[in-house]
Amino acid sequence: MVEYAVRHGASQATLHKVFYAKFRREHPWLPTRLIKGAYRDATRRVKSFRAAKKRGKAYTEMPEVRHVTLTFSDAQDWRLEGGALKLRIGGRWVDLRCSCHKQLHRYLYDGWRLAEELKLKRRGKHWVAYLTFKRDFDVDPDPRNVVAVDVNENDVTAAVFVGGVLREVWRLETGLGRMVVAYAERGKNRRGVSSIRPRGEE
Repeated sequence: MVEYAVRHGASQATLHKVFYAKFRREHPWLPTRLIKGAYRDATRRVKSFRAAKKRGKAYTEMPEVRHVTLTFSDAQDWRLEGGALKLRIGGRWVDLRCSCHKQLHRYLYDGWRLAEELKLKRRGKHWVAYLTFKRDFDVDPDPRNVVAVDVNENDVTAAVFVGGVLREVWRLETGLGRMVVAYAERGKNRRGVSSIRPRGEE
């Protein structure tokens, strides 16, 4: 499917026309929404591949699918309940016991809500669930609320002003300038060594 999308520039609608009957014939138990999730995953992979190729970062003619991904694009087919991830497959619900990261509880009980999409990716003998959360925010148009960012060779500094008053300052050390200088010095040393000739060769 991914190769077809690359060769023909296929959209999700085109993939549906080409592959839906094949999926239905070979896997009649698969929910339609799970099949549509496969279209979405394929088009995303192709988009990322083309962007990487444009930047000169793609080293193959076709995207390589290194990890199996299942995409449930509709919350009717999955839910998080009682410490388990419940999936509706083949008309029945299947429970997957999971160990939850502490960040999950933070989002669940801090005003966030789950989005429609669930992704499951295979990692060795385990499956990793990727959940998306969303939340509505009230945007304050006060022009005195500002984030000022200063980017230097070796650090990035951000200052947060609320109502014109400085509230927070963040600084991230990157060391980029020092790395560039060190790289340049090593280059000079390499060129110096290569230009030295043993006596008697002139």
